[in-house]
Amino acid sequence: MRRKRGCGVSEEKVTEEKQSVLDGFKAFLMRGNVIDLAVAVVIGAAFTAVVNSIVKGLINPIVGAFGTKDLEKYRSCLKAPCETNAAGEVVHGIPILWGAVLSAVLTFLITAAVVYFLMVLPMSRYLARKAAREAKAEEEQAAVEAAEITLLREIRDELVAQRSGSSA
Repeated sequence: MRRKRGCGVSEEKVTEEKQSVLDGFKAFLMRGNVIDLAVAVVIGAAFTAVVNSIVKGLINPIVGAFGTKDLEKYRSCLKAPCETNAAGEVVHGIPILWGAVLSAVLTFLITAAVVYFLMVLPMSRYLARKAAREAKAEEEQAAVEAAEITLLREIRDELVAQRSGSSA
């Protein structure tokens, strides 16, 4: 006799449910999408460091030629005067940190441009060429099949003509 848990579910059924959940999870992990996503996250994390270094090492100095070297330091004060302590924390006033927003927007635009020009555009061109090759191959196959059908019809008509000629 099976022992039952307090909730009225047999241990065997609970084991089967755990096993099916584990099997489902294993199937989920083994799908290509999850692995592709994991690779994309790792590459994205590494790429973020590259973009940040471009913004800090290239963009910020260019902006620095017109003002401060660090975009993060560009700010306006909504409620004057804005006062900061030695650690750079605002102790009085309401600052608007538009330099940080500008830096984030530049980082986003650089990332988007690199992703588009180095990944999306080449892949779309590759897929377009592949689709064109496949369409051409399908057209050639259709032409071959049409020629075969025409030849088979001629053979059929010839056989019908021979059969009609021998029976008459």
